[in-house]
Amino acid sequence: MSGSDDAARPPELGAAGVSASAGDPIVPEPVNWERLPDAVRTRLAETAAAAVGSMPVTDVPVSLRRLARFTPAKRAKLGAPALTAELAVSLAFRTAVIAWWEEHRPGELTAAADDPLTAAAAAVLTDDPAAGDVVAAAARRGEVVELRAERDAALSRVDKLTIELDRLRGELTEARAQAREAGEQRDAEYQQLRRRVSDQGARLRAAVDARAEAEQVVADLRRSAESELAEARAERDRERGRAEAERRRADRAAAEVAAARQAAREARKADEVRLELLIDTLGGALTGLRRELALGGGGPRPADLVAGAQAAHRGAAIDGLAGLDALLAVPSVHLIVDGYNVSKTGYPELPLADQRTRLVGQLAALAARTGVEITVVFDGAGVVSAPHRGSRGVRVLFSDVGVLADDVIRDLVAAEPEGRPVLVATSDRAVVVSVRRGGAYSVPSAILLGRLARG
Repeated sequence: MSGSDDAARPPELGAAGVSASAGDPIVPEPVNWERLPDAVRTRLAETAAAAVGSMPVTDVPVSLRRLARFTPAKRAKLGAPALTAELAVSLAFRTAVIAWWEEHRPGELTAAADDPLTAAAAAVLTDDPAAGDVVAAAARRGEVVELRAERDAALSRVDKLTIELDRLRGELTEARAQAREAGEQRDAEYQQLRRRVSDQGARLRAAVDARAEAEQVVADLRRSAESELAEARAERDRERGRAEAERRRADRAAAEVAAARQAAREARKADEVRLELLIDTLGGALTGLRRELALGGGGPRPADLVAGAQAAHRGAAIDGLAGLDALLAVPSVHLIVDGYNVSKTGYPELPLADQRTRLVGQLAALAARTGVEITVVFDGAGVVSAPHRGSRGVRVLFSDVGVLADDVIRDLVAAEPEGRPVLVATSDRAVVVSVRRGGAYSVPSAILLGRLARG
């Protein structure tokens, strides 16, 4: 190697140092691990990573033992800085790595290897005196490879750009042809649009003329309609006047009809008064005649004096709706109702006040349909609200404090005159026995409720 090459070699990588005199021995210069090319550092990390996985644990530095469980590729990728740093500072680790390669893969890790990076890594690990030259050669080889790769990439890009240029030229030619076609089509459309505009202008002029004629016709129609409207309004006013006159005549006729009706009512009332006076006169004459003849002495009737018999109505029990309806049809019958006995049988779920209201309402409907006199008796004890006044046709009674409603019912039956039919509605056996002994009819509460529900 010439002196110029020695001068060009980086002093840090100078492995074959030459003394000033030709007779001095060759002393290897130490390798500067920090200035090693990246490719050489990567190959050193791969070399150590391949050995760490199967080296004895005692030969692996403590800082690298965590990498032993990784695969060689992963160790080289993740632990490259730690591996190269440990190789730089630990002669024992370098020796162990070299020994592993000689044992497991002999002949691969040598300075004479075909691969420049492997040769450089072997020279650095074995402290070969020519390590600087080998590393420099590997660097130059790497630069050449990189330049060659860059040249190939550039040529590839040139080919791609050439193809792209040809494609763009074809697209440009096609675009120009399309532009020419579009221009021709645009000119044809322009001419067509001009013809359409001309036609539309002619149609517009015809439409304007037609509109003017239509406006003239509308104006004539408006004048004719206004004239007809004026005549219609005049006719309407005349008809309104006639209608007003007819209305006044109708009002006068209605007044005359009302006066005639009033006169007829007054005449009929006068006739009714005269008829009433005549009837009263006849009634008075009949009464005087009865007194004069001493008729109607009030003694017992012959049928009442028959021995061994009693009236059929005394103490009878009604056990069906047919019998109840037959008795309610008897003139001047008096129906006495044991209020709470009936209401609690029919609707016990309601409060007492609501029971009273519902029962009295149903009895009022019955009184309105049949004309029967109805009296309903409730216990007065515990009633805090105002007593029910009763509905039309129904007498509502409340027993006094300390008095039972049953006793009030017995008193009502006893107070009736001899011979008047009395019906007591209750299911209380004691009340039934006592009222039947007094000559009244009795009907169970359920039968009366069935009659009320039937309407």
